[in-house]
Amino acid sequence: MACVLCLGFWQLGEGAYIPAKAWLAQELMQRAWERAAVGSERPAPWPWADTWPVARLRALGGDIDLIVLAGGSGRTLAFGPGHLSASALPGSPGNAVIAGHRDTHFSFLQRLAVGEPLAVETTDGDSHLYQVVHIDVVDSRRSSLLLDTDESMLSLVTCYPFDASEPRGPMRYVVTARMLL
Repeated sequence: MACVLCLGFWQLGEGAYIPAKAWLAQELMQRAWERAAVGSERPAPWPWADTWPVARLRALGGDIDLIVLAGGSGRTLAFGPGHLSASALPGSPGNAVIAGHRDTHFSFLQRLAVGEPLAVETTDGDSHLYQVVHIDVVDSRRSSLLLDTDESMLSLVTCYPFDASEPRGPMRYVVTARMLL
């Protein structure tokens, strides 16, 4: 009986580890964001971090408030959404691409609809308002995102389907937004 109880607690701990890590990372990143707002350049959220906050993403009427990190490596995405360095910065001409995990930070994408607003604030204090113009599911083996656009665009990308039992599938859920302000 004790072994079954221990195994049950072990499984609960395993299931809670990723969401708890994601929540704690966002708390630490909020503090790094505050340091960036007062002029600290590339403030690391924790001493050994190889990434830093580059933007703040808000959605669904303010219910979603995420710090976006520099880079799109698996290590970065484990802690929060990441801005892909090959893409434009939010607010600049071109397509700013931000990726996140479907089961943590970007699970909210499945509730977004065309026409909804997205707000992005950069570390220099500029705020940009985007409007969702397209939502699509694409096969990452057969398509790619357009990075060079005349307008300021924002693409939020995550794995699909949201309830997949296997990680790292080829399908991607892409929310595309056009900058309004």
